[in-house]
Amino acid sequence: MPIRSLLASLLLVASPLLQAAEKVVIYNWTEYIPDGVLEDFTAETGIEVDYSTYDNNETMYAKLKLQQGKGYDIVVPSAYMVSKMREEGLLHPIDKTKLSHFGNLDPKLLDKPFDPGNGYSIPYMWGSTGIAVNAAAIDPASITGWADLWEPKWKGKLLLTDDLRGIFDMALKKNGFSSNSTNPEEIKVAYQDLQKLMPNVRVFNADAPREPFLAGDVNLGMIWSGEASQAQKENKDIHYIYPKEGASLWVDNLAITAGAENVDNAHKFIDYMLRPKVAKQMVEKLGYSTPNTAARVLVSEAIRNDPIIFPPAEILEKGEFQLDVGAALKLYNDYWEKLKAGH
Repeated sequence: MPIRSLLASLLLVASPLLQAAEKVVIYNWTEYIPDGVLEDFTAETGIEVDYSTYDNNETMYAKLKLQQGKGYDIVVPSAYMVSKMREEGLLHPIDKTKLSHFGNLDPKLLDKPFDPGNGYSIPYMWGSTGIAVNAAAIDPASITGWADLWEPKWKGKLLLTDDLRGIFDMALKKNGFSSNSTNPEEIKVAYQDLQKLMPNVRVFNADAPREPFLAGDVNLGMIWSGEASQAQKENKDIHYIYPKEGASLWVDNLAITAGAENVDNAHKFIDYMLRPKVAKQMVEKLGYSTPNTAARVLVSEAIRNDPIIFPPAEILEKGEFQLDVGAALKLYNDYWEKLKAGH
């Protein structure tokens, strides 16, 4: 056999070995998936997971925008960011025929204005933003709402989540406005009020707000419900308070990027996350609410009755889910940059 033919034959035999392994590239919030889930997915499907994290929606959006929707297969934007990214062509349509577990989702969390028909996003986890108090240092009964954080006695002592919408939601609700306001004057009032709050801020935290509480570095501030739930497991003195003005409620979603190179694998991963047993792990480990109705019946009665994880009806009625604010988001961003710069 001629050398050239022999080499061609060898390459033909070896080609399966030379092909890259199946993979999916995921960009998710920090500490937002339980240990072992990615490994279990790979073990079952043979699809390797390239996984990296971000601190907030704006960081994720800026990176994806810069890369024109490329570089990742799956991202996890909050509701208002889904709308923005969808409108800017940064997301790939979801093929629900590839999601055999889509029926597990709570209809109450589907077909929302930010993504009609869930054409571009699938609910991942939902929760609230409230107030954390260390009862060993502060009487929890003395903290009833967002307005309490503005008291001068907390100068240099507060933790705020590094979350644009969460922080503006707080100030808007404090002033009697909707947390989804698009009114420039209302947003300006919230910004001016936040300027007054800044002297009280000790730290912004987006990685794991519970950690400074557990370390004793702070005793009061904003926190996400799942972080509060996890903190309580380690320290019962950490209390979670739903502010009387109304809690900020949000939904984070799985979405496929417009430039995804592994679209089929992305659908397989999303469908895997919709399995009841996987969703159950999410609730138990992360302490956030699940949109998966089939998973709720699997968790313990203690978890089902935990008001931090599953807020009672009166909390849901008083709170507001974050929605897309359209063109007003630029104004929020401008004020946010000024706040972070100390202006």
